[in-house]
Amino acid sequence: MKVAVDLDTCDGNGVCMSICHEVFDVREDGLHVLDDAPREELREQLIGAEVSCPTQAITIKD
Repeated sequence: MKVAVDLDTCDGNGVCMSICHEVFDVREDGLHVLDDAPREELREQLIGAEVSCPTQAITIKD
C-alpha cells in the first residue's frame, strides 16, 4: 500500500492527521507524510483520511 499526497492541492487543514497521525503530520510548514508505505493495519484509517480530505489531495494505492 502506498500513500500519495498532492501537496499543490493540500491546504494543511489537518483532517488526515486527526484520522491517522501515524502517517500524517501537519506542521507550520505544511503537511508531512511520515510513512508513504504504511503497514496494512492502518488501511481503514488511511481510507478514512482519503475520503475525508476536503481537497481530495490524498490517494491510497495498493
